[in-house]
Amino acid sequence: MVKVGEVPRALLLGSYPPRECGIATFTHDVADAFARAFGVRSSVVAIDEPGGEMRRYPSDVVARLNEQDRYSYRAIAQFVNEHPAELLAIQHEYGLFGGERGEWLVDMLDAVEKPIVLTLHTVLPEPDETMLRVTRELCRRSSAVVSLSGTGRDLLERVYGIDPEVVRVIHHGVPDVPFRSTDAAKASFGIGQRLVISTFGLINRGKGLEYAIEAMRAVVKRHPEALYLILGETHPVVRRREGESYRESLQELIREYGLQHNVQLVDKYLDFDELVSYLEATDIYLTPYLNPVQIVSGTLAYAMGCGKAIVSTPYLYARELLEHHRGLLCEFRDAASIARQLNVFLDDAALRRATERRAYRFGRQMTWSNLAREYGQLFASLVPPTEMALVTSA
Repeated sequence: MVKVGEVPRALLLGSYPPRECGIATFTHDVADAFARAFGVRSSVVAIDEPGGEMRRYPSDVVARLNEQDRYSYRAIAQFVNEHPAELLAIQHEYGLFGGERGEWLVDMLDAVEKPIVLTLHTVLPEPDETMLRVTRELCRRSSAVVSLSGTGRDLLERVYGIDPEVVRVIHHGVPDVPFRSTDAAKASFGIGQRLVISTFGLINRGKGLEYAIEAMRAVVKRHPEALYLILGETHPVVRRREGESYRESLQELIREYGLQHNVQLVDKYLDFDELVSYLEATDIYLTPYLNPVQIVSGTLAYAMGCGKAIVSTPYLYARELLEHHRGLLCEFRDAASIARQLNVFLDDAALRRATERRAYRFGRQMTWSNLAREYGQLFASLVPPTEMALVTSA
């Protein structure tokens, strides 16, 4: 077990709040978890996207990578080499880095002289030729590659040909909250004893929310007390491209189906405390996502960690997390299938509670404190104590 003072200092590279995206939230949560576990505050290199606002970052951010400036990648490599941190930990997502399939990051890794930990948030089962090449090159230049799921690890080894010795599974972090009744949280929102279904996250057309709303027509016929909360604002990139057209189409569906009493869109970016409060008020968590090869979902992981009964379409990550009766799967783009599985849980409170307990037990391994310890052990294995001592004394 790695102890305080034995963990190398890491420089984190990823998008970062106040940027609103899943990777930014994840990078921030990793930094917070590491600080709580080891008393070490990680420095951050934040990624700025083209056309994005000039953000005012917190003091954690010590440098910025300009996504579409190729020179910036070499400059950041030099910064990493000169920084006192012993290693570089990258949160990788396709679309975050410049060049075809983010290949400019390869240039940067070529110039970095410290151990590199590459966390891959997307691993596609059928990559195109360029994605396959870029991913292989990134992994070859990394000291360790982290997948957020066992499915991702298997794909990296089988499809991408990555050496199993460098691949590590560290599950997406989740809040460490007690397993408890929904009563208090429901009371705080003034929704009494209604049966609450929820979906949260930045809204875009890939979420399949129109099918979930349509499914509520059949749900409320049997459970008129059911309330479906769609929590989150429109993704900033989507909002810049098409405004609020998708959200407006969802609101129109709610009116068309007469579901104003049973479906609510909560249009705001939820902070951590708000998110946990809404999850604590939730009876069933729903992800009707449309992408069958989605390899990780922070929202699904959070629901699992909070011990929720979950209904989901069978994308790769959901199939892994919900196996062994930890949730129910429904068909893609199929409102009737979604409604059937929601009603299975709504009809049978005992089944719902048993599923919640299985989900909660599985989620204990995914808490942020456990994630910090696993990353800490990985970092320590890559930086020998003698090197840490040399850097510390320099």
